[in-house]
Amino acid sequence: MGKDYYKILGIQSGANEDEIKKAYRKMALKYHPDKNKDPNAEEKFKEIAEAYDVLSDPKKRAVYDQYGEEGLKTGGGSSGGSGNTFHYTFHGDPHATFASFFGDSNPFDIFFASSRSRVFNGFDQEDMDIDDNDDPFSAFGRFGFNGINDVHWQHQESLHTRRKVQDPPVIHELKVSLEEIYHGSTKRMKITRRRLNADGQTMRTEDKILNIVIKRGWKEGTKITFPKEGDATPDNIPADITFILKDKPHLHFKRDGTNAVYTANISLKEALCGCTVNIPTIDGRVIPLPCNDIIKPGTVKRLHGEGLPFPKAPSQRGDLIVEFKIRFPDRIAPQTRQILKQHLPCA
Repeated sequence: MGKDYYKILGIQSGANEDEIKKAYRKMALKYHPDKNKDPNAEEKFKEIAEAYDVLSDPKKRAVYDQYGEEGLKTGGGSSGGSGNTFHYTFHGDPHATFASFFGDSNPFDIFFASSRSRVFNGFDQEDMDIDDNDDPFSAFGRFGFNGINDVHWQHQESLHTRRKVQDPPVIHELKVSLEEIYHGSTKRMKITRRRLNADGQTMRTEDKILNIVIKRGWKEGTKITFPKEGDATPDNIPADITFILKDKPHLHFKRDGTNAVYTANISLKEALCGCTVNIPTIDGRVIPLPCNDIIKPGTVKRLHGEGLPFPKAPSQRGDLIVEFKIRFPDRIAPQTRQILKQHLPCA
């Protein structure tokens, strides 16, 4: 049974965008580890961030509503015409979600004190779900509306003057074998990055494992992007990390779209007199290929359906194309030369 993101945020499945934002704001402030000292607050805070990350994005939410958490994370929905399967992984940093939602700053830093009275930037007490006796918010709302509006205006002006820009994508080449393209595979890539702490200013270095799911038949040049998984600083939006598929050189085959090309080495005698050539396949089988006709330079034979899967229809495969390389002898005995002159046609 997967996570119920609606239940985590305390909303109904039909909630609109404003209700989702209001629920996240309320729950995130309630369970933020800087305020909530319960041992389970950190984990709850992370669950709330993940729930908001999914439900606030129409594409992710649509896949989740249809396939649930498992389908969302293992590829239950199609991303459309590209043929790629939608695959979601939470970035794992609830503090980054929190900082982004509250304007890339820590809302706990923008309280204004008068004795024990503090006013929070434009959020009402119901949204924050804070008890009147819970310091430091005990006197929330004791200022008039003008005071709240002044604080809100000051904060919005501050945000405007330091608008963040996302860093350019970080591109990595990901080499894959033809066997991995044939069968499909998952690669685990470790990255080291800087992330913001809860104060929105100081940073920490952390490692993260990215699971890269390679679908059967994916073409060279296919891009797999992990949004905003790059370095985070107080002044930037983390870059996307993108992996671009690159074919590894293969001992036996070359790739030509969904076709695999194999070069068979045969002797001049086999080319003229006929032979049977054993052709290997990508999945480790061997197919005997009878060659009863004369094999001329440039001759090509096809083994239909023995190539690579089609990206949009993996149950179908391209062809295994067999090209021939004919080995000529270095020398011929005089007697043999005379026999060949007598029997081989001149044209």
